Amino acid sequence: MFRRTFWFTAGAAAGVWATTKVNRKLRQLTPESLAAQAADKAVEAGHRLKGFALDVRAGMAQRQEELNDALGIESRDHREELPAPHRPAALGTSNPYNRNEDH
Repeated sequence: MFRRTFWFTAGAAAGVWATTKVNRKLRQLTPESLAAQAADKAVEAGHRLKGFALDVRAGMAQRQEELNDALGIESRDHREELPAPHRPAALGTSNPYNRNEDH
């Protein structure tokens, strides 16, 4: 009698466990869940890519300092020395480089 009760209980528990697993998997495969998972993966990939870009930039700056030290060049902050970006004038406005204007 105890043997039958044990196996009945074990079978019922296995059935509940299997049903729960299947229901969880089905909920993961709904379109909303798949879209959320894809969005999470995209955000995670973006963070990894940003971290990689920051690491590359830091490595470039470090290597530039090493090369400057090896060549005896005084290190400076080059970002302050760069001129402001040139933006072309809109069409129809006076452009000092346009030689086809009537004077």
